[in-house]
Amino acid sequence: MADVLAENLSDKAVVGADGTEIGPLYNITMDLRTGALGNLLVEPNEEFSVGSSGFEVDEEGLLHVPVSRVQAVKDYIVVER
Repeated sequence: MADVLAENLSDKAVVGADGTEIGPLYNITMDLRTGALGNLLVEPNEEFSVGSSGFEVDEEGLLHVPVSRVQAVKDYIVVER
């Protein structure tokens, strides 16, 4: 995957590989010791079924999508569901 600047990811739409609109990217977690990326924090759309997503949900209602699930980053971020 080509390098992508973090500033270009802010509020980018996150969609499932099946075309399901999940919601906008809120933030990305990172291990400060190693620099490894952890999870995409996504604000789920109202229409998105959080319970059947298979992703962890935090107390703020944000989905934690493992970076390992990212398949492509173009006009939107495509993730494996």
